[in-house]
Amino acid sequence: MTTTQQLARPGSRQRTMSPRRRARLSRAIQYTVLLVVLAAVVVAADWDRVGETMFNPTVAREMLPSLGQAMGNTIVYTIAAFAVGLSLGTVLALMKLSSVRVYRWIATLYIEFFRGIPALLVVLTVGFAVPIAFDVRISSLTAKVAIGLGMVSAAYIAETLRAGIQAVPKGQIEAARSLGMSQARTMAVVVIPQAFRIVLPPMTNEVILLTKDTSLVFLLGMTAAQYDLTKIGREALTSATGGLTGLFVVGACYLCLTIPLGLLARWLENRSGKGRRA
Repeated sequence: MTTTQQLARPGSRQRTMSPRRRARLSRAIQYTVLLVVLAAVVVAADWDRVGETMFNPTVAREMLPSLGQAMGNTIVYTIAAFAVGLSLGTVLALMKLSSVRVYRWIATLYIEFFRGIPALLVVLTVGFAVPIAFDVRISSLTAKVAIGLGMVSAAYIAETLRAGIQAVPKGQIEAARSLGMSQARTMAVVVIPQAFRIVLPPMTNEVILLTKDTSLVFLLGMTAAQYDLTKIGREALTSATGGLTGLFVVGACYLCLTIPLGLLARWLENRSGKGRRA
């Protein structure tokens, strides 16, 4: 019997690996490679030196008294910057959607400019260049941080809010106008509240980014009572026995702030998705 005839027979099957078995084999290979890499790292690392320079418990205990205030300052700087960014971003989003062409141009130029330059330059400009150029003195460090980081955050928040406003069903806007509401009242009562519910998850992500951007505050100069987490880490890094432990401790503190916010963003995203499906 020829090979063609054997393949043509309905009872003959070509021996091939099933998709489930291939997937199982692929996972086994990946796990094996991962274990080999981890074993190589464990063997190659100098754990005595790592423990002394990166995970020194003595240095970590010395940092504990100042971490509470530094974390509180970081939260204050984040909230202040987000308040400025949200207020200015809302105005920019409305200007971007305005029927007045000049408003749209101004909003577009602002958004593209502040999204295209580093936040570091804006913070330094607000802290040093603005007081010189306009002969003003901003005595509050929180105000400097709020203005500097808030101006950058406003550009991103504006685009997020614009997308949220455009996602509100037009039928609800038409229904509100048919009830006699003015365009401004419809926007304030109907559109903006729904837009904020839609953009809550990405807005939470913006808070996470602002929390990390507060690490730029030390460039403006601060007293011991104004130290943020990054400044505490830098002080520990420059000490005689600190090593890199301070950076790892500060990084853990930032994770304590950002991980809950990330979980909140994910929860809000899942909840809004279920609401839209319902």
